[in-house]
Amino acid sequence: MNGKERIRLALAHKEADRVPVDFGGCAQTTIQVGVIAALRDHFGLEKRKVIVEEPYTMMGRMDEDLKQAMGCDVDALNLLHTFFGNSRKDWKEFRMEDGLEVLVPGDFNVTRDERGDILTYPVGDTTCPPSARMPKGGYYFDAILRQHPIDDEKLRAEDNLEEFGALSGPELDFLVEGLKEQAKTGRAAFGVVPGAGLGDIACVPAPWMKDPKGIRDIEEWYVSTAIRRPLLHEIFDRQTDIAILNLERINQAVGKDMDIAWICGTDFGTQTSTFCSLATYKELYEPYYRKVNGWIHQNTSWKTFKHCCGAVETFMEAFIESGFDIINPVQWTASGMDPLLLKKRYGDALVFWGGGVDTQKTLPFGSPAEVRAEVLRICEIFAPGGGFVFNTVHNIQANTPVANIVAMLEALDEFNGRT
Repeated sequence: MNGKERIRLALAHKEADRVPVDFGGCAQTTIQVGVIAALRDHFGLEKRKVIVEEPYTMMGRMDEDLKQAMGCDVDALNLLHTFFGNSRKDWKEFRMEDGLEVLVPGDFNVTRDERGDILTYPVGDTTCPPSARMPKGGYYFDAILRQHPIDDEKLRAEDNLEEFGALSGPELDFLVEGLKEQAKTGRAAFGVVPGAGLGDIACVPAPWMKDPKGIRDIEEWYVSTAIRRPLLHEIFDRQTDIAILNLERINQAVGKDMDIAWICGTDFGTQTSTFCSLATYKELYEPYYRKVNGWIHQNTSWKTFKHCCGAVETFMEAFIESGFDIINPVQWTASGMDPLLLKKRYGDALVFWGGGVDTQKTLPFGSPAEVRAEVLRICEIFAPGGGFVFNTVHNIQANTPVANIVAMLEALDEFNGRT
């Protein structure tokens, strides 16, 4: 059984020959670049500089040899541009803060400020204000808020729609080229639907744009969900129209060969609660998710993927009603997210993509024995009956011990050997 077959069974809520695995399928299921380098050393793979697939989070590319070593069943169909607007077609050398030599996009440019922080720029243009900062000694970039003064009488939906538009010929060509390469692997193909993330707080500051207009301050955006709701309805309605236009183009380009469509990364949960009420979700967000997911289910065989961190058990039924097939990262460490409860209540309708081991405590700071025990416990809950794709609770973070990652993989093998 190959990866595509394995994933398709999981998506149909059926058991495969083993639990399917994803590392690197999308921006929320991958591994920090330094950890990838350490894993390559551990597995004795060819010495090469790891590509930073996404500089914003410094997540590295999973090359074919590492995917095989880790038993991966999914390939990413990346978009042409990174979160900073850099092209994924050309690469250059870059030295990380810890001295690791990696490869970054050719138009990824940085400077340092007086504190030693690293600043980066939209599409690498250092003549405009920086859009993100990596603190000295840090591992990731934080968006720099570039909010123009807000005049409510002059706010227009167009200002928060500037970043959305029809995919260009080069962007579609990049998808097609990626799919041609991906088809050789026998894995499931995981693509991104650009522009379908409604109010995704990572996107609100628009770090790829040189001078973003509209509502770009994170706090101001959350306030707007309460006091500027008609404006947000207009933004979401027009945004999803554009997303469906792009869905039509993507479907024509890659069609039946794609398996999973990444729809959005809008987080509705904190560690202990939700950002908004269920009523707000259903009134402000659900109609537009229904529109996008409905088009996909009517016109393709793709399954739709919803990334949402935090304590969102109370939203699960609404996610199902919104047309989502998959939930990630399954943060069962958050309040109310008991894995037994999740499997019992929603396991027939939602595929749990992730949740295999805690990436906040156990994987980075626990012992290999603790990692093994947690992986076995979670697999025993989520794997029966299918509907489970193994990944961690969000990305594997910088400085995670390789011994713990190996313990995770060995525990998964142990579980598969028992079943």
